[in-house]
Amino acid sequence: MPAAKLDYQWHLRKVMAEHDMFNTSDLIPLLAERGITLSSSQVYRLVTDRPERLSMKVLMALLDILDCRMDDLIEPVAAAGAASRPKKKAAAAGGSAPEPGLGTLRPKRARITGIE
Repeated sequence: MPAAKLDYQWHLRKVMAEHDMFNTSDLIPLLAERGITLSSSQVYRLVTDRPERLSMKVLMALLDILDCRMDDLIEPVAAAGAASRPKKKAAAAGGSAPEPGLGTLRPKRARITGIE
């Protein structure tokens, strides 16, 4: 059975609202107190978008500022469409189903022969 593909939901905006913080710029001085310097546009993206990469220092600062736990900010969820797209049988069995854009071009298997 293949491992489930995971995704996540980012709840920073919701947790901020629970602490009566409604402006993204409210985080800038609080992060600075903890040695994190981010521009207003960086903080805006951190609050409004799902970060793909996040510094552990920034994450720890957010947890401290908002007095919350990691699972309050990050909620693991199953990836959308992970179960609805089964693998092709030929590709899963190691068959020669052509990849998109390759057509019928396939590499030839190498043969090892004795040294003469």
